[in-house]
Amino acid sequence: MANQNDSFIDEVTEDLRRDRLFTLFRRYGWIAILLVLGLVGGTVWTEYSKSRAQQQAQNWGDAVLAAQKDGDPVAALGAVDSMDNAGRKALSEMLAAGAEADAGQTQQAAERLKAAAAGVTDDPVLHDLAMLKAVMVAGPAMDAAERDQILSALSKPGAPYELLALEQKAVALIGAGRNEDAITLIGQIQQKDGLSEPLRRRLSEMMITLGAEAEPNQGPGPQSMPAPPVN
Repeated sequence: MANQNDSFIDEVTEDLRRDRLFTLFRRYGWIAILLVLGLVGGTVWTEYSKSRAQQQAQNWGDAVLAAQKDGDPVAALGAVDSMDNAGRKALSEMLAAGAEADAGQTQQAAERLKAAAAGVTDDPVLHDLAMLKAVMVAGPAMDAAERDQILSALSKPGAPYELLALEQKAVALIGAGRNEDAITLIGQIQQKDGLSEPLRRRLSEMMITLGAEAEPNQGPGPQSMPAPPVN
């Protein structure tokens, strides 16, 4: 008899639990459904965004390649839709500046590069690259004070193109006939960490051209004296 009572109580308890679960589901089940829908929707949106970004990047790249083959690559590259992406716009402008430089329009190219740099001040890699290219394109035609100011900013320790900017300082010193200062600066650059093999080779060639031996393991260290000003 006791077993029958226990079984009856268990069945009643189970029914009560089931009723409570159904009641809770009817009352709060919509919250669980919304959570599931939110997770699924978020996953779908993430995948869609990735796919869209990849497609936009591919479309932009195709447009740039087509513009470079255009009869007027400068105008074509300048007209490429950057899709509201400042980085892509800067890259398009840098390529357009390269086409201008190839056509002998160095002053226009330098101005275009400086304008491109102004549009990506929050991206030090693109900004500094555009400014460095502006200095290289303009060459001796750039105002000496402006060139020195730009290169001083680009050659600060830790800057993305520090070593290349220092190389351009040395080139400017040679162009100004300040060979001794150029030799001193090249020696300092050769003591720096992170020199690529092409840069190391160019520095050695400059030293030989200036009548000095390239001795990267001798001479003052990179922090022993400041680089001489260009102007």
